[in-house]
Amino acid sequence: MKNNYLKLICLLTLLVLGSCKKSFLTQYDPDAIAVTNYFRTDNDVLLAVNGCYALLRSGNTIGEGSDLWTDQRSDDTGTNDNQSNAGEPFQFNNYSLIPTNSYMYTHWLAMYSVIANCNVVLSNIDKVTFSVPANKQIYKAEAETIRALIYFHLVREWGDVPLVTTQLTTTAQINASTARTPQAAVYSQIVADLKDAAGSALPATQATGTIGRISLAAVNTLLGQVYLTMATTQDPTNTTANLNAALTYLTAAYNSKTFATLSSIPYTSVFDVTQKSTCPELIWQIVNKQGDPVYSSGIAASFQAKGETINSLKPSSGVGYNVTHDLVNDYEVGDLRGTFSIKFANDATVKDWFVTKFRDASSSAGVNGYGGNDWILMRYADVILMLAEVNNYLGNTATAISYVDMVRTRAGMPTYATSMLNPTYAANYPTLKLAILHERRVELAFEHHRWFDLLRTFNNTELVAFFQAKSQANFGFAQLVNFGTKDRYFPIPFNETKLDPVKMYQNPGY
Repeated sequence: MKNNYLKLICLLTLLVLGSCKKSFLTQYDPDAIAVTNYFRTDNDVLLAVNGCYALLRSGNTIGEGSDLWTDQRSDDTGTNDNQSNAGEPFQFNNYSLIPTNSYMYTHWLAMYSVIANCNVVLSNIDKVTFSVPANKQIYKAEAETIRALIYFHLVREWGDVPLVTTQLTTTAQINASTARTPQAAVYSQIVADLKDAAGSALPATQATGTIGRISLAAVNTLLGQVYLTMATTQDPTNTTANLNAALTYLTAAYNSKTFATLSSIPYTSVFDVTQKSTCPELIWQIVNKQGDPVYSSGIAASFQAKGETINSLKPSSGVGYNVTHDLVNDYEVGDLRGTFSIKFANDATVKDWFVTKFRDASSSAGVNGYGGNDWILMRYADVILMLAEVNNYLGNTATAISYVDMVRTRAGMPTYATSMLNPTYAANYPTLKLAILHERRVELAFEHHRWFDLLRTFNNTELVAFFQAKSQANFGFAQLVNFGTKDRYFPIPFNETKLDPVKMYQNPGY
């Protein structure tokens, strides 16, 4: 079984390299199995789908280390090191990205590698006669959902992107697919994939034995988020229809919860490694194995500052994971989420805030920092706040406030109505829209939502004004003055635009 999986991965790699010219040095593996001949049984398809899941673990895709293309683009965090690795990571939060940035290009390639793997599954699944017919629906739905999720990231990061939905086997097919597709078509494909998955035999929710796999709750959550994003960023003539669709799917996700109230789940329990398999708030997560050198999480140890032991038994010699003072100041007095999520390091050489939200200081994780923290992709507080957002846009103000209060009450904070009597709160968040954005920031901090929340909330002009209005003193070396309309999207990698400057046109401003 393992050998077959490895052969499949090798073959998928060969497909990427297949456009190279042949030479007398070319060698072939006599034991290799052609991809078209690989898929014969249910288990063959399962292994290929598992390979799609495995690729999500990488920091180059959407794993716990993917903050460079998410949180570090936002106002929550970002490196203060403008020298290491030729300053390339610093370009993301300094808003000085250039098309030749190697980190960005690696991210682009990794994301399309996930899509290629999903396309191989979906292009070959009909060749298999399944011993358990329901498995076909489930495996197909999983591959479709993963593909949709990756395209959702791509379209928000780059705008128009190449849209490939079939396995590419020839140079001609690859050349034909090397072209950016308008966002509207990409979103249509995302919706089509997710609607198909929503009608499948996937389980309603995660359950023992299926933790880390996609459920209908996950599909509905993603589809609701996609429609909400389309409502505020795409064709304005479809805004109301998209908002109503978002409400439908987010409500379906919410109704699948297995707990009575959000307050019944302590905030700290959501991130407790001993409860990660049983916490009912979690909808979908990437599973990590405590104590394993390969499949463990490194987030607790890597985020810890010098002189601290709250996150991990692994000693730190650095500053930990940077927190902007802009975010520190946005936590309200008494908000337990701030107390739990960040801490001020008071070492002789490190005196600044770092992230404590992800902890595993157990003996099982040990001094090597092999943590058991799962990377949470979706949870119900996110769904609840998206329901607040969509209801607010639809004019259902009272309903929107009731969802905000669910989250604030769990955090030990006053209700929205009471908070608006506080002059400081009312001045900082004068509209319900801004109050919801604030609530998402402090509730979901460092979970890779903030940048996409900002893109969904503000148009180009508003986004620039939002960043330019902030105090430079709260952002370290990163220069807010660099932020402009171009920064809504990444530049298309140079190695892609040079293939066909016309069809792989560059984003404005780069």
